[in-house]
Amino acid sequence: MKNDNETREKLLSCAKEEFMEKGFQNASLRQICSKAGVTTGAVYFFFKDKDGLFSALVEPTYQGVLGALIHHLQEDMEEDLAQYVHKPGDHDPFVEELIHVLYQNHDAVTLLISKSTGSKYEHVVDEFIEMIEKNFMGLAENYAKSVPGKQLNRPMVHWLSHLSIMTFVHLLTHVKDEKKALRFMKPAMEHLILGWMNFILEDKDK
Repeated sequence: MKNDNETREKLLSCAKEEFMEKGFQNASLRQICSKAGVTTGAVYFFFKDKDGLFSALVEPTYQGVLGALIHHLQEDMEEDLAQYVHKPGDHDPFVEELIHVLYQNHDAVTLLISKSTGSKYEHVVDEFIEMIEKNFMGLAENYAKSVPGKQLNRPMVHWLSHLSIMTFVHLLTHVKDEKKALRFMKPAMEHLILGWMNFILEDKDK
């Protein structure tokens, strides 16, 4: 049992290096196994295939990020935007939670957002954008009903949804320190929230 665990961990370590260097699509199972000192049969035994090996490295982090997003979106759905008054720092707990998840698992997140082409995770950024957009479309539609002469600005909601996720992607690829990332993201989130509140509706005659 000990040898099996050691072999599995060695494969994961070597796979991480290979995927980080070459990405999922160009990574070589032969090279991974050669570095780990095992045959390719070990990959099939422990992980079934290349996708399974990649999943073992990123799935826990994917679930952690997904859970943080779902929790945040569920809280947002309880908001009545017509009654909402934004206070600076309202979203700090969410930012702190998500930044911690992202930076405690920085390598796995890097694999997910920039090294996953060809794997089942290659559309993960688009998946998160779609989640945000669906949530805010619903919130904004309800909000528009309470504001005379206004209607939902769909292109703006789409763009802001994209911007919200890509801000985190930009952060992860440019800032390596968690504390610095948090200092950047808190005011960035304030900017995003003000954008949502000011531009998700437009005049009906437009």
